[in-house]
Amino acid sequence: MTTDDRGPNDDLKATLLGYLQRARDAVLWKLDDLSDYDVRRPLTPTGTNLLGLVKHLAGVESGYFGFVMDRPFPEALSWLDEDSEPNSDMWATADEPREVVVGLYRRVWAHADATVAAVPLDAQGLVPWWPEERRRPTLHTLLVHVTAETHRHAGHADIVRELVDGAVGLRRTATNLPPGDAAWWAAYRQRLEAVAASFR
Repeated sequence: MTTDDRGPNDDLKATLLGYLQRARDAVLWKLDDLSDYDVRRPLTPTGTNLLGLVKHLAGVESGYFGFVMDRPFPEALSWLDEDSEPNSDMWATADEPREVVVGLYRRVWAHADATVAAVPLDAQGLVPWWPEERRRPTLHTLLVHVTAETHRHAGHADIVRELVDGAVGLRRTATNLPPGDAAWWAAYRQRLEAVAASFR
C-alpha cells in the first residue's frame, strides 16, 4: 500500500492494532519454556491459568471481530455454544494441546486483522449480550474494548507466570522492572510487608 492508497483512518487502525498486538504477544510469551503442566496449572482460587487465558482471548477476538461484525470466524469454537459448560473458555481440556490452542489464537488474530483492514472504523456491529443502549458499537469501539481486555488478561498472565517460576516483565528483552538481584527483591518485599503490617 502506498501513501496515496491509504484511507483517512489507516494510521488510527495501525495504532490500535499495534497496541492490541503488543498485548497478544505479551500473553503468548508467558507460555514460553514452561511444561504442559505449568501452562495449565490453576494458580488462583478461581482457576486462572496461562493456557486458559489464551483460549479465552481466542474466543473473545473471534466473537467481536467475527460474529459481531458479520464476518464469522470460520472455525466452530464449542466452548462458545450456549449449552457449553460454565467457564469452559477459561481452561484447556486434556484433548486440547497447547499447540492447538496457540495456533487457534494466531488464526483468530489473522481473521481479526483482516476484519479491521476490510471494515471502516465507523462501521457498526451488533453485540447481543451487551445492554440494549450499547449493542451497536463501532469497529473503533470494539478495537478499544478488545485491546483493553487483552491487556487486562496479559496482567493476569504476568502474575500467574511469576507464581509458576518467577519470570516477570513485559517482554523477555525488556522487563520494565528496576534492576535488582534476588537479595534486593527480597529486601524490597520485606519492606513492603513491614509497611502493610503497620496497618493491621
